[in-house]
Amino acid sequence: MSQSPLSQQAVVAVVGTGAMGAGIAQVAAQAGHVVKLLDNRSGAAAKAVDGIRAQFAKLAEKGKISAEAAQAAGDRLVAVEQLADLADAALVVEAIVENLEAKQKLYADLEGIVSADCIFGTNTSSISVTAIGAALQRPERLAGLHFFNPAPLMALVEIVSGLATDKVVAETLFATANAWGKTAVHAKSTPGFIVNRVARPYYAEALRIAQEGAADYATIDACCREAGGFRMGPFELMDMIGHDVNFAVTNSVWRAFYNDQRFLPSLIQQELVDAGFYGRKSGRGFYDYREGAVKPVPQTEAPQTPAGKITVFGECAVAEALVERLQHSGLSFGRAPDADGRIAEIGLAKLYVTDGRSATQRAAETGVANTVLIDLALDYSKATRLAVAAAEQCEPAAVVSAVGLLQAAGFAVSRFLDVPGLLVMRTVAMLANEAADAVNQGVCTEKGADQAMRLGVNYPQGPLAWADQVGVAAIRDVLANLGASYGEDRYRISPLIQRAVFAGRNIHD
Repeated sequence: MSQSPLSQQAVVAVVGTGAMGAGIAQVAAQAGHVVKLLDNRSGAAAKAVDGIRAQFAKLAEKGKISAEAAQAAGDRLVAVEQLADLADAALVVEAIVENLEAKQKLYADLEGIVSADCIFGTNTSSISVTAIGAALQRPERLAGLHFFNPAPLMALVEIVSGLATDKVVAETLFATANAWGKTAVHAKSTPGFIVNRVARPYYAEALRIAQEGAADYATIDACCREAGGFRMGPFELMDMIGHDVNFAVTNSVWRAFYNDQRFLPSLIQQELVDAGFYGRKSGRGFYDYREGAVKPVPQTEAPQTPAGKITVFGECAVAEALVERLQHSGLSFGRAPDADGRIAEIGLAKLYVTDGRSATQRAAETGVANTVLIDLALDYSKATRLAVAAAEQCEPAAVVSAVGLLQAAGFAVSRFLDVPGLLVMRTVAMLANEAADAVNQGVCTEKGADQAMRLGVNYPQGPLAWADQVGVAAIRDVLANLGASYGEDRYRISPLIQRAVFAGRNIHD
Protein backbone atom coordinates (compact mmCIF):
# COMPACT_ATOMS: atom_id res chain seq x y z
CA MET A 1 0.00 0.00 0.00
CA SER A 2 1.47 3.33 -1.03
CA GLN A 3 2.11 6.02 1.56
CA SER A 4 0.73 9.54 1.54
CA PRO A 5 3.07 12.49 1.01
CA LEU A 6 4.02 14.77 3.86
CA SER A 7 1.25 17.20 4.71
CA GLN A 8 1.71 20.75 3.44
CA GLN A 9 1.60 21.76 7.11
CA ALA A 10 4.77 19.75 7.74
CA VAL A 11 7.91 21.85 8.24
CA VAL A 12 10.80 21.01 5.95
CA ALA A 13 14.35 21.87 6.97
CA VAL A 14 17.24 22.21 4.53
CA VAL A 15 20.78 22.19 5.89
CA GLY A 16 23.34 23.55 3.45
CA THR A 17 22.26 26.44 1.25
CA GLY A 18 24.52 26.16 -1.76
CA ALA A 19 23.04 25.68 -5.22
CA MET A 20 21.50 22.30 -4.42
CA GLY A 21 20.20 23.18 -0.97
CA ALA A 22 18.68 26.45 -2.17
CA GLY A 23 17.09 24.66 -5.12
CA ILE A 24 15.52 22.01 -2.89
CA ALA A 25 14.25 24.69 -0.53
CA GLN A 26 12.66 26.51 -3.49
CA VAL A 27 10.87 23.33 -4.58
CA ALA A 28 9.55 22.58 -1.08
CA ALA A 29 8.41 26.16 -0.44
CA GLN A 30 6.62 26.36 -3.78
CA ALA A 31 4.88 23.08 -2.89
CA GLY A 32 3.39 24.75 0.20
CA HIS A 33 5.76 23.90 3.06
CA VAL A 34 7.31 26.21 5.58
CA VAL A 35 11.01 25.72 4.88
CA LYS A 36 13.75 26.45 7.39
CA LEU A 37 17.22 26.99 5.95
CA LEU A 38 20.41 26.51 7.95
CA ASP A 39 24.05 26.91 6.93
CA ASN A 40 27.25 26.97 8.99
CA ARG A 41 28.52 29.92 6.95
CA SER A 42 27.52 33.20 8.51
CA GLY A 43 24.76 34.92 6.57
CA ALA A 44 24.53 32.18 3.92
CA ALA A 45 21.02 31.05 4.85
CA ALA A 46 19.63 34.60 4.76
CA LYS A 47 21.33 35.20 1.42
CA ALA A 48 19.80 31.98 0.07
CA VAL A 49 16.34 33.10 1.19
CA ASP A 50 16.78 36.40 -0.66
CA GLY A 51 17.95 34.55 -3.75
CA ILE A 52 15.02 32.11 -3.74
CA ARG A 53 12.54 34.95 -3.27
CA ALA A 54 14.10 36.65 -6.28
CA GLN A 55 13.58 33.44 -8.26
CA PHE A 56 9.91 33.38 -7.26
CA ALA A 57 9.58 37.01 -8.38
CA LYS A 58 11.09 36.11 -11.77
CA LEU A 59 8.65 33.21 -12.15
CA ALA A 60 5.79 35.62 -11.46
CA GLU A 61 7.15 38.11 -14.00
CA LYS A 62 7.21 35.36 -16.64
CA GLY A 63 3.64 34.37 -15.79
CA LYS A 64 4.60 30.90 -14.58
CA ILE A 65 3.10 31.51 -11.14
CA SER A 66 0.87 34.29 -9.84
CA ALA A 67 2.28 37.25 -7.93
CA GLU A 68 0.30 36.10 -4.89
CA ALA A 69 1.74 32.57 -5.10
CA ALA A 70 5.26 33.99 -5.43
CA GLN A 71 4.78 36.18 -2.36
CA ALA A 72 3.29 33.34 -0.33
CA ALA A 73 6.06 30.91 -1.28
CA GLY A 74 8.70 33.49 -0.39
CA ASP A 75 7.04 34.13 2.96
CA ARG A 76 7.33 30.43 3.80
CA LEU A 77 11.14 30.62 3.75
CA VAL A 78 12.84 31.10 7.12
CA ALA A 79 16.57 31.47 7.71
CA VAL A 80 17.68 30.01 11.07
CA GLU A 81 21.02 29.98 12.85
CA GLN A 82 21.26 26.77 14.87
CA LEU A 83 20.22 23.14 14.81
CA ALA A 84 17.88 23.66 17.75
CA ASP A 85 15.72 25.82 15.49
CA LEU A 86 14.88 22.69 13.47
CA ALA A 87 13.14 20.90 16.33
CA ASP A 88 9.71 21.05 14.68
CA ALA A 89 10.86 19.74 11.30
CA ALA A 90 9.08 16.71 9.84
CA LEU A 91 11.79 16.28 7.19
CA VAL A 92 15.41 17.38 7.30
CA VAL A 93 17.22 17.41 3.97
CA GLU A 94 20.98 17.82 4.07
CA ALA A 95 22.88 19.22 1.12
CA ILE A 96 26.22 19.81 2.81
CA VAL A 97 29.74 18.85 1.74
CA GLU A 98 30.16 15.33 0.25
CA ASN A 99 31.91 13.94 3.31
CA LEU A 100 30.71 10.87 5.20
CA GLU A 101 31.81 12.01 8.66
CA ALA A 102 30.22 15.44 8.24
CA LYS A 103 26.89 13.94 7.21
CA GLN A 104 26.97 11.37 10.00
CA LYS A 105 27.67 14.04 12.61
CA LEU A 106 24.91 16.32 11.37
CA TYR A 107 22.24 13.65 11.55
CA ALA A 108 23.55 12.21 14.84
CA ASP A 109 23.30 15.70 16.36
CA LEU A 110 19.80 16.15 14.95
CA GLU A 111 18.56 12.92 16.55
CA GLY A 112 18.67 14.62 19.94
CA ILE A 113 16.71 17.62 18.67
CA VAL A 114 13.93 16.53 16.30
CA SER A 115 10.95 14.28 17.01
CA ALA A 116 11.15 10.51 16.76
CA ASP A 117 9.12 10.47 13.54
CA CYS A 118 11.15 13.13 11.71
CA ILE A 119 12.51 11.81 8.39
CA PHE A 120 16.11 12.39 7.33
CA GLY A 121 16.66 12.80 3.59
CA THR A 122 20.24 13.05 2.40
CA ASN A 123 20.91 14.61 -1.01
CA THR A 124 24.22 12.79 -1.37
CA SER A 125 25.08 11.82 -4.92
CA SER A 126 27.91 9.40 -4.17
CA ILE A 127 28.09 8.40 -0.49
CA SER A 128 26.45 5.22 0.74
CA VAL A 129 23.15 5.90 2.49
CA THR A 130 23.79 2.75 4.51
CA ALA A 131 27.11 4.18 5.72
CA ILE A 132 25.58 7.52 6.70
CA GLY A 133 22.85 5.72 8.64
CA ALA A 134 25.33 3.51 10.48
CA ALA A 135 26.14 6.36 12.90
CA LEU A 136 22.48 6.91 13.86
CA GLN A 137 20.52 5.45 16.73
CA ARG A 138 17.57 5.05 14.35
CA PRO A 139 19.02 4.52 10.86
CA GLU A 140 15.61 3.40 9.61
CA ARG A 141 14.50 7.05 9.40
CA LEU A 142 17.22 7.91 6.84
CA ALA A 143 16.93 7.63 3.07
CA GLY A 144 18.47 9.29 0.06
CA LEU A 145 16.49 12.16 -1.46
CA HIS A 146 18.74 12.82 -4.43
CA PHE A 147 17.77 15.82 -6.54
CA PHE A 148 19.57 16.82 -9.73
CA ASN A 149 20.99 20.24 -10.46
CA PRO A 150 19.22 22.63 -10.93
CA ALA A 151 16.65 21.16 -8.54
CA PRO A 152 13.74 23.46 -9.51
CA LEU A 153 14.07 22.47 -13.19
CA MET A 154 15.20 18.84 -13.18
CA ALA A 155 12.29 16.42 -12.89
CA LEU A 156 14.03 13.40 -11.36
CA VAL A 157 14.47 12.54 -7.69
CA GLU A 158 16.15 9.27 -6.69
CA ILE A 159 14.73 7.82 -3.47
CA VAL A 160 17.59 5.74 -2.16
CA SER A 161 17.10 3.06 0.49
CA GLY A 162 19.99 2.03 2.68
CA LEU A 163 20.18 -1.37 4.29
CA ALA A 164 18.29 -0.13 7.37
CA THR A 165 15.85 2.27 5.68
CA ASP A 166 12.22 1.69 6.68
CA LYS A 167 10.04 1.02 3.63
CA VAL A 168 7.45 3.45 4.97
CA VAL A 169 10.09 6.21 5.03
CA ALA A 170 11.12 5.50 1.44
CA GLU A 171 7.50 5.40 0.27
CA THR A 172 6.69 8.64 2.09
CA LEU A 173 9.61 10.40 0.41
CA PHE A 174 8.58 8.90 -2.94
CA ALA A 175 5.05 10.25 -2.56
CA THR A 176 6.33 13.60 -1.30
CA ALA A 177 8.69 14.10 -4.23
CA ASN A 178 5.85 13.32 -6.62
CA ALA A 179 3.57 15.75 -4.76
CA TRP A 180 6.28 18.39 -5.23
CA GLY A 181 5.93 17.98 -8.98
CA LYS A 182 8.90 15.68 -9.48
CA THR A 183 9.16 12.13 -10.82
CA ALA A 184 10.53 9.87 -8.12
CA VAL A 185 12.25 6.53 -8.69
CA HIS A 186 13.28 4.02 -6.07
CA ALA A 187 16.91 2.93 -5.88
CA LYS A 188 19.03 0.78 -3.62
CA SER A 189 22.10 2.26 -1.95
CA THR A 190 24.84 1.04 -4.26
CA PRO A 191 27.68 3.08 -5.81
CA GLY A 192 26.32 5.80 -8.08
CA PHE A 193 22.70 4.81 -7.35
CA ILE A 194 21.05 4.77 -10.81
CA VAL A 195 22.07 7.81 -12.84
CA ASN A 196 25.70 8.24 -11.83
CA ARG A 197 26.26 4.53 -12.36
CA VAL A 198 24.41 3.96 -15.63
CA ALA A 199 25.76 7.17 -17.21
CA ARG A 200 29.41 6.12 -16.97
CA PRO A 201 29.56 4.44 -20.42
CA TYR A 202 28.40 7.63 -22.15
CA TYR A 203 31.72 9.17 -21.20
CA ALA A 204 33.83 6.02 -21.10
CA GLU A 205 33.17 4.73 -24.63
CA ALA A 206 33.69 8.15 -26.20
CA LEU A 207 36.95 8.56 -24.30
CA ARG A 208 38.16 5.15 -25.44
CA ILE A 209 37.26 5.87 -29.08
CA ALA A 210 39.12 9.19 -28.88
CA GLN A 211 42.11 7.52 -27.23
CA GLU A 212 42.26 5.04 -30.12
CA GLY A 213 42.32 7.94 -32.55
CA ALA A 214 39.12 6.90 -34.31
CA ALA A 215 37.72 10.45 -34.40
CA ASP A 216 38.27 13.85 -32.81
CA TYR A 217 36.22 15.32 -29.96
CA ALA A 218 34.07 17.59 -32.13
CA THR A 219 33.19 14.76 -34.50
CA ILE A 220 32.28 12.38 -31.67
CA ASP A 221 30.11 15.05 -30.06
CA ALA A 222 28.38 15.83 -33.36
CA CYS A 223 27.60 12.17 -34.03
CA CYS A 224 26.15 11.69 -30.54
CA ARG A 225 23.90 14.71 -31.03
CA GLU A 226 22.95 14.36 -34.69
CA ALA A 227 22.69 10.56 -34.92
CA GLY A 228 22.18 9.51 -31.30
CA GLY A 229 19.76 12.29 -30.41
CA PHE A 230 21.64 13.18 -27.21
CA ARG A 231 21.24 16.79 -26.16
CA MET A 232 24.98 17.22 -25.68
CA GLY A 233 27.96 15.21 -26.83
CA PRO A 234 30.09 13.53 -24.14
CA PHE A 235 33.06 15.87 -24.42
CA GLU A 236 31.09 19.11 -24.32
CA LEU A 237 29.05 17.64 -21.46
CA MET A 238 32.16 16.74 -19.46
CA ASP A 239 33.51 20.25 -20.10
CA MET A 240 30.27 21.69 -18.75
CA ILE A 241 30.17 19.45 -15.66
CA GLY A 242 33.85 20.06 -14.95
CA HIS A 243 36.53 17.41 -15.19
CA ASP A 244 37.41 17.71 -11.52
CA VAL A 245 33.82 16.68 -10.72
CA ASN A 246 33.22 14.16 -13.53
CA PHE A 247 36.56 12.41 -13.08
CA ALA A 248 36.05 12.26 -9.31
CA VAL A 249 32.65 10.59 -9.75
CA THR A 250 34.09 8.07 -12.21
CA ASN A 251 36.93 7.26 -9.79
CA SER A 252 34.49 6.99 -6.89
CA VAL A 253 32.27 4.51 -8.72
CA TRP A 254 35.28 2.56 -10.03
CA ARG A 255 36.81 2.20 -6.55
CA ALA A 256 33.47 1.40 -4.95
CA PHE A 257 33.03 -1.49 -7.40
CA TYR A 258 36.50 -2.80 -6.50
CA ASN A 259 38.15 -1.55 -9.70
CA ASP A 260 35.63 -3.15 -12.06
CA GLN A 261 36.96 -2.54 -15.59
CA ARG A 262 33.52 -1.40 -16.71
CA PHE A 263 34.07 1.85 -14.80
CA LEU A 264 37.77 2.28 -15.56
CA PRO A 265 38.77 5.99 -15.54
CA SER A 266 40.41 7.48 -18.62
CA LEU A 267 44.02 8.57 -18.87
CA ILE A 268 42.90 11.38 -21.19
CA GLN A 269 40.68 12.85 -18.49
CA GLN A 270 43.36 12.30 -15.85
CA GLU A 271 45.70 14.47 -17.94
CA LEU A 272 43.14 17.26 -18.12
CA VAL A 273 42.64 17.18 -14.36
CA ASP A 274 46.40 17.16 -13.76
CA ALA A 275 46.73 20.20 -16.03
CA GLY A 276 43.92 22.08 -14.31
CA PHE A 277 41.94 22.06 -17.56
CA TYR A 278 38.57 21.54 -15.90
CA GLY A 279 36.40 22.68 -18.80
CA ARG A 280 34.24 25.77 -19.13
CA LYS A 281 34.90 27.03 -15.61
CA SER A 282 38.69 27.08 -16.13
CA GLY A 283 38.61 28.19 -19.76
CA ARG A 284 40.04 24.97 -21.16
CA GLY A 285 39.02 21.34 -21.27
CA PHE A 286 38.52 19.20 -24.33
CA TYR A 287 37.70 22.50 -25.99
CA ASP A 288 39.25 25.95 -25.61
CA TYR A 289 36.82 28.53 -24.19
CA ARG A 290 39.25 31.41 -23.92
CA GLU A 291 38.56 34.62 -25.76
CA GLY A 292 39.50 34.37 -29.41
CA ALA A 293 39.65 30.57 -29.44
CA VAL A 294 38.36 28.94 -32.61
CA LYS A 295 35.62 26.37 -32.05
CA PRO A 296 36.50 23.11 -33.85
CA VAL A 297 34.05 21.70 -36.37
CA PRO A 298 33.25 18.02 -36.86
CA GLN A 299 35.02 16.12 -39.60
CA THR A 300 32.62 15.71 -42.50
CA GLU A 301 33.36 13.86 -45.72
CA ALA A 302 33.59 16.01 -48.86
CA PRO A 303 30.59 15.72 -51.21
CA GLN A 304 30.69 12.63 -53.42
CA THR A 305 28.55 11.68 -56.39
CA PRO A 306 26.78 8.36 -55.87
CA ALA A 307 27.90 6.18 -58.76
CA GLY A 308 26.56 2.74 -59.54
CA LYS A 309 23.38 0.73 -59.21
CA ILE A 310 21.64 1.23 -55.86
CA THR A 311 19.75 -1.57 -54.11
CA VAL A 312 18.11 -1.40 -50.70
CA PHE A 313 17.69 -4.74 -48.94
CA GLY A 314 15.01 -5.97 -46.57
CA GLU A 315 12.31 -4.09 -44.73
CA CYS A 316 13.91 -3.25 -41.39
CA ALA A 317 13.59 0.25 -39.94
CA VAL A 318 16.98 1.32 -41.31
CA ALA A 319 16.16 0.15 -44.82
CA GLU A 320 12.72 1.79 -44.79
CA ALA A 321 14.19 5.09 -43.60
CA LEU A 322 16.82 4.91 -46.33
CA VAL A 323 14.14 4.24 -48.94
CA GLU A 324 12.13 7.24 -47.78
CA ARG A 325 15.16 9.50 -47.86
CA LEU A 326 16.29 8.29 -51.28
CA GLN A 327 12.83 8.87 -52.68
CA HIS A 328 13.11 12.51 -51.61
CA SER A 329 16.55 12.72 -53.27
CA GLY A 330 15.21 11.69 -56.65
CA LEU A 331 17.75 8.89 -57.06
CA SER A 332 16.52 5.68 -58.67
CA PHE A 333 17.06 2.48 -56.73
CA GLY A 334 15.83 -1.07 -56.52
CA ARG A 335 14.55 -3.21 -53.65
CA ALA A 336 15.56 -6.76 -52.80
CA PRO A 337 14.88 -9.23 -49.97
CA ASP A 338 17.22 -9.30 -47.00
CA ALA A 339 20.61 -10.77 -47.88
CA ASP A 340 23.17 -11.43 -45.10
CA GLY A 341 21.94 -8.43 -43.11
CA ARG A 342 23.14 -5.80 -45.56
CA ILE A 343 21.13 -2.60 -45.73
CA ALA A 344 22.14 -1.41 -49.17
CA GLU A 345 24.70 -1.66 -51.90
CA ILE A 346 25.92 0.79 -54.48
CA GLY A 347 28.47 -0.20 -57.07
CA LEU A 348 31.03 -2.33 -55.25
CA ALA A 349 30.09 -1.14 -51.75
CA LYS A 350 28.00 -3.24 -49.36
CA LEU A 351 26.56 -1.32 -46.41
CA TYR A 352 25.74 -2.91 -43.06
CA VAL A 353 24.81 -1.60 -39.61
CA THR A 354 27.65 -2.31 -37.18
CA ASP A 355 27.26 -5.43 -35.03
CA GLY A 356 30.18 -4.71 -32.72
CA ARG A 357 32.86 -6.14 -35.01
CA SER A 358 35.23 -3.91 -36.92
CA ALA A 359 34.52 -3.62 -40.64
CA THR A 360 37.86 -5.29 -41.30
CA GLN A 361 37.02 -8.31 -39.14
CA ARG A 362 33.53 -8.57 -40.62
CA ALA A 363 34.90 -8.43 -44.18
CA ALA A 364 37.43 -11.16 -43.39
CA GLU A 365 34.85 -13.42 -41.78
CA THR A 366 32.15 -12.95 -44.43
CA GLY A 367 34.34 -12.71 -47.52
CA VAL A 368 32.71 -9.37 -48.44
CA ALA A 369 35.80 -7.25 -49.00
CA ASN A 370 33.96 -4.00 -49.79
CA THR A 371 32.25 -3.80 -46.42
CA VAL A 372 31.22 -0.36 -45.17
CA LEU A 373 29.59 -0.11 -41.76
CA ILE A 374 27.16 2.56 -40.60
CA ASP A 375 26.54 3.50 -37.00
CA LEU A 376 23.32 3.32 -35.00
CA ALA A 377 20.93 6.28 -35.10
CA LEU A 378 18.06 6.96 -32.73
CA ASP A 379 15.83 7.56 -35.75
CA TYR A 380 17.35 7.01 -39.19
CA SER A 381 14.53 8.99 -40.80
CA LYS A 382 15.43 12.12 -38.84
CA ALA A 383 19.18 11.80 -38.18
CA THR A 384 21.32 14.43 -39.90
CA ARG A 385 24.71 12.74 -39.51
CA LEU A 386 26.05 9.18 -39.58
CA ALA A 387 29.40 7.73 -38.62
CA VAL A 388 30.83 5.16 -41.03
CA ALA A 389 33.85 2.87 -41.12
CA ALA A 390 35.29 0.86 -44.01
CA ALA A 391 37.20 -2.40 -43.99
CA GLU A 392 40.89 -2.21 -44.78
CA GLN A 393 40.16 -4.61 -47.66
CA CYS A 394 37.59 -2.17 -49.08
CA GLU A 395 38.49 -0.53 -52.40
CA PRO A 396 38.66 3.30 -52.24
CA ALA A 397 36.05 3.59 -54.98
CA ALA A 398 33.62 1.55 -52.88
CA VAL A 399 34.06 3.90 -49.91
CA VAL A 400 33.43 6.90 -52.16
CA SER A 401 30.25 5.28 -53.51
CA ALA A 402 28.97 4.47 -50.02
CA VAL A 403 29.62 8.00 -48.79
CA GLY A 404 27.90 9.42 -51.87
CA LEU A 405 24.85 7.25 -51.30
CA LEU A 406 24.46 8.37 -47.68
CA GLN A 407 25.02 12.00 -48.63
CA ALA A 408 22.36 11.73 -51.33
CA ALA A 409 20.03 10.42 -48.61
CA GLY A 410 20.64 13.63 -46.67
CA PHE A 411 23.24 12.56 -44.12
CA ALA A 412 26.40 14.41 -43.26
CA VAL A 413 28.95 11.59 -43.16
CA SER A 414 31.79 11.35 -40.66
CA ARG A 415 34.31 8.61 -41.38
CA PHE A 416 35.84 6.96 -38.33
CA LEU A 417 38.88 4.76 -38.17
CA ASP A 418 37.72 1.17 -38.08
CA VAL A 419 36.99 0.67 -34.38
CA PRO A 420 34.67 -2.13 -33.23
CA GLY A 421 31.07 -1.02 -32.74
CA LEU A 422 31.63 2.54 -34.01
CA LEU A 423 30.26 5.17 -31.59
CA VAL A 424 26.53 5.38 -30.96
CA MET A 425 25.97 1.63 -31.21
CA ARG A 426 28.61 0.66 -28.67
CA THR A 427 27.60 3.52 -26.37
CA VAL A 428 23.92 2.56 -26.39
CA ALA A 429 24.81 -1.12 -25.94
CA MET A 430 26.92 -0.31 -22.89
CA LEU A 431 24.31 2.06 -21.42
CA ALA A 432 21.68 -0.66 -21.82
CA ASN A 433 24.02 -3.26 -20.36
CA GLU A 434 24.72 -1.16 -17.27
CA ALA A 435 21.04 -0.36 -16.79
CA ALA A 436 20.24 -4.06 -17.15
CA ASP A 437 22.85 -4.95 -14.54
CA ALA A 438 21.39 -2.37 -12.15
CA VAL A 439 17.97 -3.97 -12.57
CA ASN A 440 19.40 -7.47 -12.30
CA GLN A 441 21.10 -6.54 -9.02
CA GLY A 442 17.90 -5.10 -7.53
CA VAL A 443 19.02 -1.47 -7.61
CA CYS A 444 15.91 -0.36 -9.49
CA THR A 445 13.18 -1.55 -11.84
CA GLU A 446 13.30 -1.50 -15.64
CA LYS A 447 10.90 1.43 -15.64
CA GLY A 448 12.89 3.22 -12.96
CA ALA A 449 16.16 2.84 -14.88
CA ASP A 450 14.66 4.33 -18.04
CA GLN A 451 12.90 7.15 -16.19
CA ALA A 452 16.07 8.02 -14.31
CA MET A 453 18.19 8.33 -17.45
CA ARG A 454 15.61 10.29 -19.42
CA LEU A 455 14.81 12.71 -16.63
CA GLY A 456 18.11 12.82 -14.74
CA VAL A 457 20.45 13.31 -17.71
CA ASN A 458 18.00 14.05 -20.55
CA TYR A 459 18.74 10.97 -22.64
CA PRO A 460 16.50 10.83 -25.71
CA GLN A 461 15.36 7.33 -24.80
CA GLY A 462 15.65 5.13 -21.75
CA PRO A 463 18.55 2.72 -22.38
CA LEU A 464 16.44 -0.40 -21.84
CA ALA A 465 13.66 0.85 -24.10
CA TRP A 466 16.39 1.69 -26.62
CA ALA A 467 17.71 -1.87 -26.40
CA ASP A 468 14.21 -3.15 -27.09
CA GLN A 469 13.99 -0.84 -30.11
CA VAL A 470 17.32 -1.98 -31.54
CA GLY A 471 16.61 -5.58 -30.61
CA VAL A 472 17.89 -7.22 -27.45
CA ALA A 473 19.63 -9.95 -29.46
CA ALA A 474 21.42 -7.30 -31.53
CA ILE A 475 22.59 -5.55 -28.36
CA ARG A 476 23.79 -8.90 -26.98
CA ASP A 477 25.72 -9.54 -30.20
CA VAL A 478 27.33 -6.10 -30.12
CA LEU A 479 28.51 -6.63 -26.55
CA ALA A 480 29.77 -10.14 -27.32
CA ASN A 481 31.69 -8.90 -30.35
CA LEU A 482 33.16 -5.98 -28.41
CA GLY A 483 34.25 -8.38 -25.69
CA ALA A 484 35.86 -10.67 -28.23
CA SER A 485 37.60 -7.77 -29.99
CA TYR A 486 39.07 -6.22 -26.86
CA GLY A 487 39.41 -9.34 -24.74
CA GLU A 488 38.17 -7.43 -21.70
CA ASP A 489 35.69 -8.15 -18.93
CA ARG A 490 34.49 -4.55 -19.48
CA TYR A 491 32.03 -5.79 -22.11
CA ARG A 492 30.62 -8.78 -20.23
CA ILE A 493 26.92 -9.19 -20.90
CA SER A 494 24.35 -8.61 -18.16
CA PRO A 495 22.45 -11.77 -17.18
CA LEU A 496 19.21 -9.81 -17.64
CA ILE A 497 19.99 -9.25 -21.33
CA GLN A 498 21.04 -12.87 -21.74
CA ARG A 499 17.79 -14.12 -20.24
CA ALA A 500 15.70 -11.82 -22.41
CA VAL A 501 17.44 -13.12 -25.54
CA PHE A 502 17.09 -16.75 -24.54
CA ALA A 503 13.40 -16.20 -23.69
CA GLY A 504 12.78 -14.43 -26.99
CA ARG A 505 11.34 -11.36 -25.29
CA ASN A 506 12.02 -7.66 -24.87
CA ILE A 507 13.47 -6.40 -21.61
CA HIS A 508 10.28 -4.51 -20.82
CA ASP A 509 7.98 -7.48 -21.55
